[in-house]
Amino acid sequence: MTSSPDLRPFRVSIPQSDLDDLHDRLDRTRWPAELPGAGWEYGVPTPYLRELARYWRHEYDWRAAEALLNAWPQFTTTIDGARVHFAHVRSAEPDATPLVLTHGWPGSIVEFLDVVGPLTDPAAHGGDPADAFHVVLPSIPGFGFSGPTTEPGWEAGRVADAWAELMRRLGYERFGVQGGDWGAAISREVGRAHPGRVIGVHLNLLPGAQQATEPTAAELAALSPEEQAHTWDSWRRWEAWTKESTGYAVLQCTRPHTPGYALTDSPVGQLAWIVEKFREWTDSEELPEEAVDRDRLLCNVMLYWLTGTAASSARIYYERAHATGPRATAPTEPSTAPTALALFPAEPQRPLRHKADRTEHIVRWTEFDRGGHFAAMEEPDLLVGDVRAFFRQLREKSAR
Repeated sequence: MTSSPDLRPFRVSIPQSDLDDLHDRLDRTRWPAELPGAGWEYGVPTPYLRELARYWRHEYDWRAAEALLNAWPQFTTTIDGARVHFAHVRSAEPDATPLVLTHGWPGSIVEFLDVVGPLTDPAAHGGDPADAFHVVLPSIPGFGFSGPTTEPGWEAGRVADAWAELMRRLGYERFGVQGGDWGAAISREVGRAHPGRVIGVHLNLLPGAQQATEPTAAELAALSPEEQAHTWDSWRRWEAWTKESTGYAVLQCTRPHTPGYALTDSPVGQLAWIVEKFREWTDSEELPEEAVDRDRLLCNVMLYWLTGTAASSARIYYERAHATGPRATAPTEPSTAPTALALFPAEPQRPLRHKADRTEHIVRWTEFDRGGHFAAMEEPDLLVGDVRAFFRQLREKSAR
């Protein structure tokens, strides 16, 4: 099915000279003076980052990671003037459901290494063959092998239209979408802008559905006691988030190129910029490796470093912050696309059901007791199970 002349086969093959350059830069890192006793509240602690950089330099095996990625059939194509890189993993099940998985920032297609097998071949992973998917994994324009972009304007709505075109080129008239972080914003927009083609939208984050102001008595009076508790929890998370955790977003929304110089020149700088978010947004107590495998974390960092896409990936924040037109404003009417939301407890932005119902057609709402922002990496079994259950629910309803 991947036979369009617009699609070009792609294989990850990083020149050894690029790896030698990385190792040389790691060897010559200029470390800042350490503040004794400083913890994560100041940023990534120096002792931790020194050890992680040592491991990256001397023990991490990029060629092994490259082989993992190359187990997927990969392609590039040009859509709306941008190079789009994607993996396309078809199921052996002929009636499998086409499904687009979209990563976010600071993620990549590496997020999905543990879910593609169970999604495409459920029988081999203890599941029902009827729950099989043909999986498409695109890199967002500006990210990884889809970057860097060469013109402005690549915000979530434009990416959503590109995904609809990509699926047309692959021969999929109807398909499902799944994503978290920017992948959630893009997936939701695909369902909103192309409802006739989208079977269902599965999200593990819902932008704009959190409590962004302190709840008033009048606001709470209309809610059940359980939803009142969720509203207070969402507000406390949002308050802490905006006070302590949004510095990266302010920079990327306003001056993405300025930090991009440092991150493109210093591998340790790029490492720190990303690993901080994996520590803050995962279901971990102290170190991100409690939630995400260290080699997978470094593989994800490598896709930013080797492609020089620190600045171009950050531009999606700027483009959304400066977007104009109907897509730049909050939706005023619910989407018509059936939507599922999977909630993982360590997600910093807790969505609320009564807010989600204003903008989405929610047909499934699942709350888990573990996991965080990077659900596909942290709890792949839980995410796969919920994706299967959601699309099974839609199939059964359609059959009635």
